[in-house]
Amino acid sequence: MKSATLTENPYADLALTPEFFASRRQELMRRLGKGGVAVIRSAPEHIRSNDTHYRYRQDSDFYYLTGFHEPDAVCLLIPDHPEHQYVLFVRPRNPERETWDGRRVGPEAAKERFGADATYSIEQLDEQLRKYLEKTEIIHFRFGRDEDFDKRIFNLLKYYRYWRQRNGVGPHAIVDLSETLHEMRLYKSSQEIDLMRHAAAIAASAHKEAMAAVHPAMSEYEVEAIIENRFRREGASGPAYNSIVGGGINATILHYVENSSKLEDGDLLLVDAGAEYQFYCSDITRTYPINGKFTPAQATIYEIVLEAQIAAINLVSPGTQFDEIHQKAVEVLVDGLLKVGLLTESREKVLEEHLYRKFYMHRTSHWLGLDVHDTGKYVVDGESRKLEPGMVLTIEPGLYIGESEEIPQASRRIGIRIEDDILVTETGFEVLTSEVPKKIEELEAIVGKG
Repeated sequence: MKSATLTENPYADLALTPEFFASRRQELMRRLGKGGVAVIRSAPEHIRSNDTHYRYRQDSDFYYLTGFHEPDAVCLLIPDHPEHQYVLFVRPRNPERETWDGRRVGPEAAKERFGADATYSIEQLDEQLRKYLEKTEIIHFRFGRDEDFDKRIFNLLKYYRYWRQRNGVGPHAIVDLSETLHEMRLYKSSQEIDLMRHAAAIAASAHKEAMAAVHPAMSEYEVEAIIENRFRREGASGPAYNSIVGGGINATILHYVENSSKLEDGDLLLVDAGAEYQFYCSDITRTYPINGKFTPAQATIYEIVLEAQIAAINLVSPGTQFDEIHQKAVEVLVDGLLKVGLLTESREKVLEEHLYRKFYMHRTSHWLGLDVHDTGKYVVDGESRKLEPGMVLTIEPGLYIGESEEIPQASRRIGIRIEDDILVTETGFEVLTSEVPKKIEELEAIVGKG
């Protein structure tokens, strides 16, 4: 039995408005200061094999500032320019290429649709860049996405270094744009939060459909297909990252993406999968028994992880330091491992020497937004960052117990992670992914019942 599609959702037809992108550009230009210019490059296309490309996905920074989806584009933000503060370079219209590769907006339509003060063909970039940059002081640019374009920016600086000595104008430094822009992206607007709620709702429906369908002798890739089919049926562009579907010992591999093994009766299944909707990501992990019934040992380990996750979530509030969440999760996990005898040293020694890392080797949280591992610093002025309203983070403790002979037989081949997406609110938190079951009795009531 297939589960029904989402019921009426107030966010289903939501899209970011032109005003949203304009406000982001204005705020960035305000932060650039006098004499600064931002140069933002679209994501390059990538070859998948021979002459075929991966499906194109715009660079998150570029999308955040423009809403523009196409490759081969450049955005200039020049706060001191008297007329052209927002300049966009895009691919020219080309009927022949559009027959093969899809429609292009073109410079004329781009000016109207995306609110640019001036638009040009990307073929005019070098010529126009020199004109627009000649009276600026600092180029704000993020290196590392496109090596060829990085060289063009360096060459521009070399060009202006020569002429600045003679006429006293032109940029003299390059500053990492991410220092400013990525801090902006850390705080989500109400429009962004609505998109993330819907991305979470889509992913939740997919996880529940997969739970209901799972049974022994299925393959991991069949579960993956159920989830990603549901993503697309609900309007997501697809998965926000490579889905992880690991049964048994595969669940102890943190970034397992082969998803090719058969599911075995008696094992647990770990599913880490999130949807991307209107460029915004969700990120959910659930672990449950393939046959629908936890063994006593599995249930004991599962409850330790669930207790750690709930304790960590309950800490989320404005003013809480980011690292406090991880420390709380670690303490609860350690107490549980000591109680069941999987750790035998003193609590103080386990925590001080990080002896728990043989079972829990990753951090508990990361930022979430346009990227699944979203932007924003975790440490500010040498201290763990304090949470503020509008931030969105995951909370995902886990335990990963392999096949070591030192481990009791009943506790081997257990990999458990439980992950939810958490919005920091004015008074505490909102769990965006609360629709996905995670209590043992809830999971046993749904797994395999489809």
